[in-house]
Amino acid sequence: MSPNNKVFATRRGRGNVTIAGGRVIDPKNTLEKVADLIVENGQVARIETKKLLSDRQIKAGKNKVIDARGMIVAPGLVDIHVHFREPGREDEETVLTGSMAAVAGGYTTACCMPNTDPAIDSQEVVQFIYRQAEMAYCKVYPVGAITHGRKGENLTEMGDLKNAGAVAVSDDGSGVASASLMRRALIYARQFDLPVASHCEEMTLAAGGSMHEGFISTKIGIKGIPALAEELMIAREIELAADTDAHVHLCHVSTARAVGMVKDGKRRKIKITAEVAPHHFTLTDDLIPEKYDTNLKVNPPLRTAADIKAIIKGLQDGTIDCIATDHAPHALEEKELEFDQAPFGLIGLETALPIGITELVAKKKLKLAELIALMTYKAADCYGLDAGHLSEGAAADICIFDPQEGYTIEAAQFYSRSQNSPYPGREVKGRVHKTLVDGVVVYDRSKS
Repeated sequence: MSPNNKVFATRRGRGNVTIAGGRVIDPKNTLEKVADLIVENGQVARIETKKLLSDRQIKAGKNKVIDARGMIVAPGLVDIHVHFREPGREDEETVLTGSMAAVAGGYTTACCMPNTDPAIDSQEVVQFIYRQAEMAYCKVYPVGAITHGRKGENLTEMGDLKNAGAVAVSDDGSGVASASLMRRALIYARQFDLPVASHCEEMTLAAGGSMHEGFISTKIGIKGIPALAEELMIAREIELAADTDAHVHLCHVSTARAVGMVKDGKRRKIKITAEVAPHHFTLTDDLIPEKYDTNLKVNPPLRTAADIKAIIKGLQDGTIDCIATDHAPHALEEKELEFDQAPFGLIGLETALPIGITELVAKKKLKLAELIALMTYKAADCYGLDAGHLSEGAAADICIFDPQEGYTIEAAQFYSRSQNSPYPGREVKGRVHKTLVDGVVVYDRSKS
């Protein structure tokens, strides 16, 4: 869809507005009450829980008041793992179009991974991302590469990346094969207080695979990727984190055994954090033989029902720190290839919240406030970002949504430049109505 679509407004300046009568859920501050949220100069001025605006005052307020009655007013969502493809594959996504998808999904902060062309491995490319982000609808922060070109050979100048604005480093899309190099990367990154986000995949085990290795892959004759390919690397990264006292963030955890490893590492007080993606707690490998839908081809691959059960348990008990989409756009013609030839990845920014509400909250796996926490301040904390909360004086980055509104996901309604999602046709609950960044309404569904 066009960036000029009337549901979007340019992120410019700092807004002054009262969001009236919504149920404010701010997990970081343990607040869950019907309240008026007052925004002044782009910041949260106060949250009024006693003397609320009347219906008459709300209507009289016109553009200075947003009627949020019957809605949830939450901190803007934070995604620390997205692929905006720019520079290099602007046909699939750009910082601008990715930010459209983000705010349509309730996200106000997104961290873009460095597997671009060229990779985000220098100050110049980090600065380029920030220049593009000036036009974006949400706040965009780049993650720098661990190695030049993400080739796993020579470390980047991490101090320069940090000074330019990188919030973490990662070779996402590729695991750093050399344990020695990864150890040096952790020691180096620790000097600059940079989290190292690891793509946990032992490539000699995963090479040539297209889906989870197991009964289904054997039955249909598609080469599998064993769970061990992820688990070996997670075990290595945990021990390297213990050895170096550096912060390792484990990307897209997908297996039951991996969840157990993370839990054990945290019990040992090792500096690790971990994320899971919505597709890894909702979709299983047995869906693939139904249509051989290449939108189900992701890395790490969709696993089993037992893995989903363990991931949800990890979300419940705090083993898993946050939910991140791993939003990975691909051109239609690429995804129309044979399953084993198509690229890995699916888009997720516009579906993560309703999928979470439908599969976790509605099924009583998590409370709504717990889901919001995993998608806001807990995600931000993994990279040390001041985001995802509604504290007084905080940036007024806000998501207003109706958790009960049901609808059918439609690919034609996506604002991402790509449409490679497995969720179209799925009935969900949870519709984003407005997204504000610095108190400015950047997405307004009522104008669609």
